[in-house]
Amino acid sequence: MAVAQPRLPGWFQWRLPSWPWRFTWAYLVLVLFLPVAGMLLKAAGVGPQGFWEMATSPEALASYKVSFGVAALASLVNGVFGLLVAWALIRSRFRGQRLLDSLIDLPFALPTAVAGLALSFVYGPEGWLGKPLMQLFGLKVSFTVVGVGVAMVFISLPFVVRTVEPVLRSLEKEQEEAAWSLGASPMQTFFRVVLPQLMPAILGGVAQGYSRAVGEYGSVVMISSNVPFRDLITPTLIVQKLEEYDFEAATVIGSVMLIFSLISLLLINLLQVWGQRYQGSEANN
Repeated sequence: MAVAQPRLPGWFQWRLPSWPWRFTWAYLVLVLFLPVAGMLLKAAGVGPQGFWEMATSPEALASYKVSFGVAALASLVNGVFGLLVAWALIRSRFRGQRLLDSLIDLPFALPTAVAGLALSFVYGPEGWLGKPLMQLFGLKVSFTVVGVGVAMVFISLPFVVRTVEPVLRSLEKEQEEAAWSLGASPMQTFFRVVLPQLMPAILGGVAQGYSRAVGEYGSVVMISSNVPFRDLITPTLIVQKLEEYDFEAATVIGSVMLIFSLISLLLINLLQVWGQRYQGSEANN
């Protein structure tokens, strides 16, 4: 006769997660949580007043303006042109379309230092585009804030394109045809029928690209002059502080970037949830 095995109380079973969960938590603690907690504790060691003084020093504030401001502008540019690229890839047919589609992901695979080197070659004083822009319009790209913006646009473009593409592919063309049959022009159809359905995906891609652009270092450091109060970005400032053995200031400024990253992730998740709810309500209607 089989002997019944004793069962643990429900509360004890709940407190013992399965082995996959145990490995997951152990891995996340070692790889993610401990380094982040260590940096935050190191930054907290300077005290509230010291943290505030280092985080809001004139040099740090100037770098925040460059990093956050230029990243916001680059994200808005990609929000417009990323939508155009996604529209061309989904709604058009032309030669070299597959090649273009694969090249969109190039900033993902390309090392950032190589991307910065390529941008410096093209937009440098003697570059293919840098020299004509300087001669015709007096616009200097390399070693200026403009160069920082070009680098941020380059590395964050795929986020908008790849976020909008699946949503655009899933749209029903019958809605556009119905709008046309009711007398709407193509522009009215786009702005009143198509764009509202794409807006959650566009905002999500813009937010992801913004977060990526703010934390970019390799490509920006190659095309900017890295001069404080001119075009110095926050990641480069952190590296400079480390080179000066000012570990406390580097940790404090890094903690500010970490807090911003957490806020950005929260915003991205909220936009994704809103987009799913919006699409679900549209499907029910």
